[in-house]
Amino acid sequence: MSQSSATIRSFADLANPTRFLALADRLVPWFGGIAAVLLAIGLYMGFTAPEDFQQGITVRIMYIHVPFAWLAMMCYTLMALSALGTLVWRHPLADVALKAAAPVGAVFTALALITGSIWGKPMWGTWWVWDARLTSVFVLFLMYLGIIALTRALDDPARAARAAAIITLVGFINIPIIKFSVDWWNTLHQPASVFRLDGPTIHPSLLWPLLVMALGFTMLFFTLHLMAMRNEIWRRRVSAMQRVEARRAERQGA
Repeated sequence: MSQSSATIRSFADLANPTRFLALADRLVPWFGGIAAVLLAIGLYMGFTAPEDFQQGITVRIMYIHVPFAWLAMMCYTLMALSALGTLVWRHPLADVALKAAAPVGAVFTALALITGSIWGKPMWGTWWVWDARLTSVFVLFLMYLGIIALTRALDDPARAARAAAIITLVGFINIPIIKFSVDWWNTLHQPASVFRLDGPTIHPSLLWPLLVMALGFTMLFFTLHLMAMRNEIWRRRVSAMQRVEARRAERQGA
């Protein structure tokens, strides 16, 4: 069997909720442990890193704010891929992945907004400005809340999955707006300083703690996402059993 065939078969195997649950049970402790270790190392590196010559000690909030912002966008990108899985590939767990990721992404986006405001106060002299970057991230937060509300408002799971997938794909246009807003418009927010064609502009003494923290929070995200997917699968199984029991009771009553 070729490697591509094996990959396709492994992907298809994960369409089986039982196999996915078994995989999640194995991965969650490892992902959680790796996240804890990386975050502990990252926090130590962040607290021992030198202060910025302009921002002073306030630069240390970067080590949590920037990963929160990155993960807010990464989570929505994962949801957009899950939406394609629902609409195009009809993968049984794509809707589960989308629905489980939305609350996690909403929390990371809210934390990015809160920590950004705390960082902005000493730097800009205000907690909030309606510039392009901040406004587009706030729109992302509202989109998360809207998708969460939609998935819970519709009783028909198939209709809810399709509606959420369509809205997620339409809203994905906001992700490049967030990314390039500092380049397209005049904004108080600083431009990209890590992912640049000409290389990072941050000194390595500040960059390495940031990358370790970002990796730690990424592992934490995957841990929470797998746990949320696992809970959603079990919730749907319980709901299906309850519906079967309700129909059985109706037939017996008739």
